[in-house]
Amino acid sequence: MNKNKIAEIYDQPLTILMDKARKIHIENHCPNEIQKSTLLSIKTGGCPEDCSYCSQSSRYKTNLKVEKMMSKEDILKNAVEAKKNGSKRFCMATSGTRVRDNKDFDSVIEAIKEIKEMGMETCVTLGMLKPHQAEKLKEAGLDYYNHNIDTSPEYYSKIITTRTFEERIDTISCVRDAGIKVCTGGILGLGESKEDRISMLEQLSKISPESITVNRLVAIKGTPLENNQEIESTEIIRTIATARILMPKSAIRLSAGREKMSDELQLICFYVGANSVFGGEKLLTTKNKGDDKDKVFLEKSGLAFQK
Repeated sequence: MNKNKIAEIYDQPLTILMDKARKIHIENHCPNEIQKSTLLSIKTGGCPEDCSYCSQSSRYKTNLKVEKMMSKEDILKNAVEAKKNGSKRFCMATSGTRVRDNKDFDSVIEAIKEIKEMGMETCVTLGMLKPHQAEKLKEAGLDYYNHNIDTSPEYYSKIITTRTFEERIDTISCVRDAGIKVCTGGILGLGESKEDRISMLEQLSKISPESITVNRLVAIKGTPLENNQEIESTEIIRTIATARILMPKSAIRLSAGREKMSDELQLICFYVGANSVFGGEKLLTTKNKGDDKDKVFLEKSGLAFQK
């Protein structure tokens, strides 16, 4: 579907858009169930990239403590705790530009195998990837590879200059070719226009990922975007509803920035198509809602985590 047709969907009166998205959501998903995942930073900070939103870039003074690769034993301890707290998928993230064939990658491969044996789905986000590395991840049993496109192709260079939009698409193609499910999405509130959000949705619909991450910018002190104005809640709702109409079968996950979402905004997002969240108190380097707040919210709203 081209940008003009996507814009027609996006620009509908909001209540009409919500109703259409809700109908498609009910047809394709259990509308009152939320899938819970856990995301763990297993290697933090010191990244050479210049992503304008990121606390982990070595180019910005964000007072983030750089941490070397976590041991496999510590990764597995976190996975056990995540499963105990109801997470169905365990996601591991490393800072940096690309996957390297070294002992850290070997450790991730072994962790994937053992987490799979625990009965959890696995996901990693490790940066740019080569075909032989994707094959190794597939052989280990990896379910999902996350590689966000972040924003539209037109706006991308305003946010990142050290890696091209095309390189991100190449990595996603590499993941798809290996038979691994694709997890990708973007960040809302980077200063992008409505047209950029529509263009990003066009790109996502072309990829047709099994899992879509919807992030709301967390403006981190020391980064170029620290003073960005918060995006309007209605634009978040429109983006999620349009994504649900364009990609009926995909899971849509509320990711970064959920900590500042009101219960009412969360509920509307779930109503129009979101059906997954990251649990826990922390999401990589930023605050998250936390399991206690999620439990209260779910009880009040009548929603439930998948069992």
